[in-house]
Amino acid sequence: MTVPALLPARTASSAPSGSQAPAPVPASPVAAAYARLTEVFPGLRVEETAGEARVPRGAGWIGSDELADGGPGLDAFLARDEAQVLRDYGQEARPDVIASFALHRYAWPACLLVTVPWFLERRVPRLPAPHVAFHRATGRMAVRIEEFACLPGDPAAALPGARVVPDEEALRAEVRASLAEHFEAVLDGFRPRMRRGSRALWGMATDEIVEGLWYIAALLGEEERGKAELELLLPGTAKPYVGGAGFRELPGSAGPDGAPHTTRDRAACCFFYTLRPEDTCLTCPRTCDAERVRRLAAPAATA
Repeated sequence: MTVPALLPARTASSAPSGSQAPAPVPASPVAAAYARLTEVFPGLRVEETAGEARVPRGAGWIGSDELADGGPGLDAFLARDEAQVLRDYGQEARPDVIASFALHRYAWPACLLVTVPWFLERRVPRLPAPHVAFHRATGRMAVRIEEFACLPGDPAAALPGARVVPDEEALRAEVRASLAEHFEAVLDGFRPRMRRGSRALWGMATDEIVEGLWYIAALLGEEERGKAELELLLPGTAKPYVGGAGFRELPGSAGPDGAPHTTRDRAACCFFYTLRPEDTCLTCPRTCDAERVRRLAAPAATA
């Protein structure tokens, strides 16, 4: 897995003896999920705009539509990675490598805006690019949610913008559609800088969806459910995504409970090997299983 306060519990109102109190309608379909995300991963905080307000611009904020435009906003976003690579590694990276790093740093948290509410609340917000902004220096994302999908019986179905879908598979289709709508625009902005074709770009988006939620599910103590949900969400045949969750057991490795470690092979490469050939990502196709086992065993050996 690669990575770059609970809301008060709902309480039922009083009801006449022998009757069932209706479930309260939440003020926001995703607020509780975003709060839980920040609780387990404080490096990311999600803010919702109120009413008809636009997501913020300027003062460190960049709109996702500015990245999609591929103009000065994207130039400034890439410049941060260019400076960071020079500072951290003492060398310059190719422009397409810089663009790959920048896309990863945006896409990893952006995917969580959709997958975490789905995973925790079974609610799927629609987030076209103009409705999302990123404040990279402080790890904040701002969203404006006008529409979301939910299941029958969800009390949030009474909220404006709710769209009820019949079952879990229909809700998974909403997750795929919401992310595809968002990333179709953003990937178009990055495409000329990355010099990669559509398949490679959607492979990278697929990896960010899987590895982001996999990581957060583990922090939530629900890694096994997270893997199972991701296998259903991305079975490997859902277009425009490339590949699937693709989890597998790593032979010859075992965690603290004696069970084999889980791994997967990324559908796309971030090009980190161009800076540190000996230090590829743990799920990179260039990293053989023996090396993955060695790295996973190293912390236990030194503990």
